[in-house]
Amino acid sequence: MTATRPLDAPTAVAGGPLPESRRSPETRPPARVGTEVTGWLHVCPMDRLQPGRGAAVLVGDVQVAVFRMEGDVLHAVGNVDPYTGAAVISRGIVGDRGGVPTVASPVHKQAFGLDDGRCLDDPTVALGVYQTRVHGADLQIGLR
Repeated sequence: MTATRPLDAPTAVAGGPLPESRRSPETRPPARVGTEVTGWLHVCPMDRLQPGRGAAVLVGDVQVAVFRMEGDVLHAVGNVDPYTGAAVISRGIVGDRGGVPTVASPVHKQAFGLDDGRCLDDPTVALGVYQTRVHGADLQIGLR
């Protein structure tokens, strides 16, 4: 079992987002479907995740927002809002837009697709996307 520790939100620079040198690796372009997974990280038992709500986990030095949707469908995307640098995506409002499962950032309400991480309000911005699986009764996230 992997030990967990509290997540700290990055500190934003007054008047704008974090400088490029201080941004989390998850603000890079999202992983593509088919990216080879080199290992799996145990996150938590599935029954610890509430359907329709997010949870933040630390994968290496990257914060990941995990969402359990109805029917035990899992999604994992970067937890840092690319517009503000705040680690808040796991606290966003889940829903859908035109049948696409989404999470809206709790800061400025931009909607991100949970399948591919793209911002539905600005196609030039995306969150990182992580593969998930259920192993036994536990959630795991794919490592690259």
